[in-house]
Parts: sequence; C-alpha cells; structure tokens
Amino acid sequence: MHTKGKNRTMRTHSQRLLLPIALLALCTLAAAQQHSGHGAYAQGMRHHQPGPYAGLHERDIKALSEQQIADLRAGRGMSLALPAELNGYPGPMHVLELADRLRLTPEQRARTKALFDEMQQEARARGEAVIVAERELDRLFRERRIDREGLASATHQAAMAMGRLRETHLRYHLEMMEVLTPEQIAQYLQLRGY
Repeated sequence: MHTKGKNRTMRTHSQRLLLPIALLALCTLAAAQQHSGHGAYAQGMRHHQPGPYAGLHERDIKALSEQQIADLRAGRGMSLALPAELNGYPGPMHVLELADRLRLTPEQRARTKALFDEMQQEARARGEAVIVAERELDRLFRERRIDREGLASATHQAAMAMGRLRETHLRYHLEMMEVLTPEQIAQYLQLRGY
C-alpha cells in the first residue's frame, strides 16, 4: 500500500515536470523554425512574398469579402443550412429547381414559392444585420476604440446576427417538411445526390 502511494506521488510529480519541459521544447522548436526559415511564413517574408492576408487590409469590412457581402445582401444560403440539407430536410430553392422532377402539385409549388420568397426577404434583412455588426466590430478596431468590454459586446452582436441568419435558413428547410410527401423527400435526396 505504501509503495503504491509512493509510486502515484512520483508519477504525479513527474507529470508536473513534463508539462513545462514539453512547453519549453515546443517553444524552442518554433523559435528554431522561425530563425532557420523553415516556416512557410518565415520563407515568404524572407523572399518578400505576400503573406496570407495580403490585400485583405483594403476591404471595407476586413472580415467579409465582397462576395460574402453580396451573398448576405442577396439572401443566399452560403452553406448555412447544411445541417438540414444534408440530413434530409429539403430547401425551398432547390425544391423549386426540381419541381417538375418531384412532380409538385400546383398547391405545393405555390406554397414552396411563397416560402422561398419569405425566406429571401427575411434572409436579406438578417444578412444586412450581419454586415452592420461586422462593420461595427471593424470600426472599433480601426479607430482604436476597442477594449475588453466593447470587444465582448461587439462580437456578441456579430455572433447573434449570424445566428439569426442561420436560423432563418434552417427554419425554411424545416417548413418544407410539411409541404412535401415522404416520397418526394426521398426523391429530392436522390436527385441531389445524398
């Protein structure tokens, strides 16, 4: 019993010593790579190649590309509904694209079109909220007016805006489950290649 307790104490003590040693080794390795030029970033800097963020500093909103802003303003899905789409919940846009092959009834077609139009309108408004929140976060950093409290608030606003947009896209996939028959859903998944 005494030996087991002593072994456990030694093992715990050894584990405590290993962590700082491992961290020191990692730091030394990283420093060696930086100084020897083995890191991709160091090589790029040594040969005056542009860094991975080259040109992004010129963006209106640093975290969003022009294409992302256009997609947000157009109400495009931007893969936000993949959890629904890839788990068997059809989206209204793709249902409309496959309307003839799915043999939608006139009522189903009208309901799907109405859902798609509602989704687009809501997604555009929510997409604009994402742009506004990201622009504000960018402005706070650009003007050097950011602190921890402001950072927490601004990132929370941006995350909430993106969450509401994603919820919008996912909700309309959920709505489509009440429009289509189980057979049409199975056909949709087959046509989409899932």
